[in-house]
Amino acid sequence: MKKLFIFSLIIAGLFLGACSSKKAEDLYNLSSMEWYQQIIKDLQEKNLEAADKHYTSMAAEHIADPLLEQTLLILAQAHISEEEYEMANFYLDEYLNKFGDSKNVAYIRYLKIKAKFDSFAVPNRNQTLMLKTIEEIKEYNQNYPNVQYNDLIDTMLTKFNLAVFYLDTSIAKLYEKKNREQSYEIYKQKIENSDFNKIDMIKPELPWYRKIFEEGIM
Repeated sequence: MKKLFIFSLIIAGLFLGACSSKKAEDLYNLSSMEWYQQIIKDLQEKNLEAADKHYTSMAAEHIADPLLEQTLLILAQAHISEEEYEMANFYLDEYLNKFGDSKNVAYIRYLKIKAKFDSFAVPNRNQTLMLKTIEEIKEYNQNYPNVQYNDLIDTMLTKFNLAVFYLDTSIAKLYEKKNREQSYEIYKQKIENSDFNKIDMIKPELPWYRKIFEEGIM
């Protein structure tokens, strides 16, 4: 009897565990506030994957609910904090599509640029995206010339342009080393025409673990 009782407890425990797991995973038909609270709980538990899943359900069940606006910004910031910039931009695009207006569009587009800026931990491996973001910053300054984010945006632009200068320098050295004269001359001309070429600057040092790979490549 004792063995049967223990076996019954094990079976009951497995059954209850499966039920609780199902309850946690298969949520549906919740109010917008209940979904919001669940997403906040997911984020408190550092479970971004669950938060993303529950946002999808929330957005499907409550297409135009005002709570979606705050939820989108929270999720975007959460992904930025975890350096998941692609997902952060997804939520910021969602925000613009659902709630973008003249009052907040400059701020959201600033967050999108900042997310891209923060993603360039290794700029030498993101040349196309870096150049594209520079154009996006220039467009931002044209469209929003008098907003409080202009100084921050201009600082990002300067750093991007500096990164491009050093990237062009590295590429020029590579072409010179490979005896590709025509390509070398193109990049040499870019360097000579750059405003940074006229400034006496200290070249930034790479961390040793990046220097091994990047200096070896460049």
